[in-house]
Amino acid sequence: MSQSITREAALRIALAAQELPDVSPAALVKALAAHLELPLTETKLAAVTVTDLREILAGDHAEENCVVGVGDETLKAAVRLLWGQGVTGSELPPLDAYSDGDMPASIRVACASNNDALIDGHFGSCERFLIYQLSPTEIRLIAVRPTLEADHADDRNLSRATLIGDCQVAYFQSIGGPAAAKVVRAGVHPVKLQQKVGASGTAPMAAREILMQLQSRLTSPPPWLAKVMGVEAASLAPFREMAAAEDA
Repeated sequence: MSQSITREAALRIALAAQELPDVSPAALVKALAAHLELPLTETKLAAVTVTDLREILAGDHAEENCVVGVGDETLKAAVRLLWGQGVTGSELPPLDAYSDGDMPASIRVACASNNDALIDGHFGSCERFLIYQLSPTEIRLIAVRPTLEADHADDRNLSRATLIGDCQVAYFQSIGGPAAAKVVRAGVHPVKLQQKVGASGTAPMAAREILMQLQSRLTSPPPWLAKVMGVEAASLAPFREMAAAEDA
């Protein structure tokens, strides 16, 4: 079961079970797994409603509108914990508010992560992707996508690449050649970071630190970045003018 549930989902379920009388964490995991199917991830838990939880707790008697002996306010409190609201001890960084169109001239960036808001994950083994929206003036963390469900697919690398397919750039601590090819085919530019080496060994890098470096290049992007942004690189403009002059 441990390989079919994320650490964050396990924490949320354990806290939600504390809100529900006579329901153990193990029993709640089993009931949620029967309703949502394995693997259990925070993404699946975020979709659970009060009605869902009432039916889950009613089990085989759900169709009979069985009363589970738990009031609506208690169910709401448990559901909020399943969503991650008010969870203490969470290893996930908080999300920033975002709606499509909020950040003109922005790009979307994925960061392979295992802990907090660090880029400390390998493409094929990281526990999640942090998804940032990046403009010349703002950096917002808009989603955290667990990879556990992707790892149950027949082609893990393809499934992971699809998971970040709405991004233009992705940062990894490491990524192999075949996996990088699938990321590129998904329309994402992969970047393998150079590791920081200090007195205590290799140090993981904060995502925002790396993204601030990328952000500073958005207004005058190098050719590779201009390509993913869909604009012309400033460094290529003189050559474009020369070609236009020759054609004239």
